[in-house]
Amino acid sequence: VVDRTQAPVGYPRTREEEMGRSMGGLLAVVAFAAVLRLGLVGANFADLCDITWEPQNAAMTDGGEHLTLSLVSNISGSMLRTKKTFIYGSISTLIKLVKGNSAGTVTTYYTSSVGDDHDEIDFEFLGNETGQPYTIHTNVFADGVGAKEVQFYPWFDPTDDFHNYTILWNPSMIVWFVDSIPIRVFRNYASKGVPFPTKRPMYGFSSIWSADDWATQGGRVKTDWTKAPFVAEYDNMGLHVCECSSTDDECATRCNKDTPPEPSQLTKEQMRKLRAVQLGYTIYDYCAKARDGGKGPVPPECDMEQY
Repeated sequence: VVDRTQAPVGYPRTREEEMGRSMGGLLAVVAFAAVLRLGLVGANFADLCDITWEPQNAAMTDGGEHLTLSLVSNISGSMLRTKKTFIYGSISTLIKLVKGNSAGTVTTYYTSSVGDDHDEIDFEFLGNETGQPYTIHTNVFADGVGAKEVQFYPWFDPTDDFHNYTILWNPSMIVWFVDSIPIRVFRNYASKGVPFPTKRPMYGFSSIWSADDWATQGGRVKTDWTKAPFVAEYDNMGLHVCECSSTDDECATRCNKDTPPEPSQLTKEQMRKLRAVQLGYTIYDYCAKARDGGKGPVPPECDMEQY
């Protein structure tokens, strides 16, 4: 049983409560994922990306279609970045996370602009002790404003096989998918004063790095460096985006004009799957924390429809 004695606001009380609330729906979700997980169109990391940090800790095989990133010390991980920048689109990859005791490690898959007031859309995978689940950490920054974290436990073993992680970003919304299952939506309410990324070209990134001061159980469990190197595996990459160079002043206007706002809503079937995952496996939600006595006012988007 996971230790929840220090759990932040938003955690379900027990593992049994999680299971009981949504087991029926999740059985269908898992069966659906097993079929669609393999549908990712393959692409070549070597052609699409550069290794921008500690290239000696990265390796590409199978003609550049398979990638490993290794964390060998608390200051030596690795990072991959797409060669092209973009505004809107979808990026997908298959990831197999670090096996065994991964406490203190962070494996990532995200998009980000560079420079001041940056935009960013995050998947981060926070490691744990052997036998304890990973945390799937999601966040979004717009105009430099973040602190919009929602976290989940996976309903599968993310170290046993490859799973598809996809970020969909269009003018209507951002959706995080795991094995084609939407787990979170962040809707564009820029017209109501909620920052949303619309104008800064982003790169796609993957990385592994050390964060044992906070990543595992609030930093209580440290990395066992005798188990290094810690290796995350990636397979194939799907990049379907509106290319936009940071030196092209017109491309943000073009991408906002040319990118359709659809899909602007999840389908009924996607909604059913999203609710099943959120009811059963959400372990932290910034809106729930704010409503339950967190510091500062409740963010305005927390009272706006996201789905």
